Amino acid sequence: MIPFNKPYLTGQEVNRISEAHQLGQLSGDGHFTSLCSQWLEKNIGSPCALLTHSCTAALEMAAILVDIKPGDEIIMPSYTFVSSANAFVLRGGIPVFVDIRKDTLNIDEALIEDAITSRTKAILPVHYAGVACEMDSIMSIAKKHNLFVIEDAAQGIMSSYKGKPLGSIGDLGCLSFHETKNIISGEGGALLINNKDFIERAEMIREKGTDRKQFVRGEVDKYSWQDIGSSFLPGETVAAFLFAQLEEASNITNQRLKIWYHYHEFFNSQNFSEFFSLPIVPEVCSINGHIYYLLVKENAERENFIKYMHDNKIHCIFHYIPLHNSKAGKKFGRIGSDMEITEDLSSRIVRLPLWVGLNPENITQAINKKYF
Repeated sequence: MIPFNKPYLTGQEVNRISEAHQLGQLSGDGHFTSLCSQWLEKNIGSPCALLTHSCTAALEMAAILVDIKPGDEIIMPSYTFVSSANAFVLRGGIPVFVDIRKDTLNIDEALIEDAITSRTKAILPVHYAGVACEMDSIMSIAKKHNLFVIEDAAQGIMSSYKGKPLGSIGDLGCLSFHETKNIISGEGGALLINNKDFIERAEMIREKGTDRKQFVRGEVDKYSWQDIGSSFLPGETVAAFLFAQLEEASNITNQRLKIWYHYHEFFNSQNFSEFFSLPIVPEVCSINGHIYYLLVKENAERENFIKYMHDNKIHCIFHYIPLHNSKAGKKFGRIGSDMEITEDLSSRIVRLPLWVGLNPENITQAINKKYF
């Protein structure tokens, strides 16, 4: 069976973990945490990058930083992972779900303004498959209505919008290094802080609400409890593993893009438009090869296709169940627009295997034999 995902190792992960052990610190915020933060700040361009134990943690920190209170509303797509909404619900916030675009499956920026109320606090664009949302429009709407923008860039590392790395555009950005992502540490994430007003408080929230970070830098003579917070930082073994990946980020991205473009060229050349719609990448977007998907013509055909691929020993899967249709989504959120496109596309999407080392020809040859 060709798996849907296979975590890629550069070969240096164990060496970096051994180095961390030799340095004598395995708890968080050590040598490799610092190296990862510096890499992210340099390559993404955010003034401050804080490693977290997950992208979920980064989103939860973002919710605290923008001061979400009970009843505050956050506009977001329904077609996203549960953490996008849950982080704000934990603070008493209300996710307001709006529809997605047909081309990118990202939040439809044209629907955002109509969903804004006096209780709206923030907009959460989710860069699906590493393809950027229409950030100029979103930032303009946010400025007009005095809203925060928190980029869910869980899938977006090494992608960009008009030359700007994803996660560097909004007030805050959140990355994931889960093993299903391009750059991995098993579990892991990062909070990118682009609004400098948030940096000092973010450091405290991440360190259980203390000013320990300032103490380590010699800015205070002792540290104490200053704010709400939690233990959001990862250990040094995770950071060491991640740094080995970041060192090879360009190479990993290039290898994934070769597979992505093999798929894309194959489907375009075979004229499968009668059966599939293909991903669309706007000209202003530079992608990272995170996901390659097909949109079949109807849900029943998706089930047939997935079964056919499984019978040919190829593991293909669908993706999110829209949050607004979930039990918790109905309880904690509300719908801010018609959801026709979300419900349609989420029922027809199929994701193909894509991981470094995959031979995509094995998959396209099987598809070429399909009965239709």
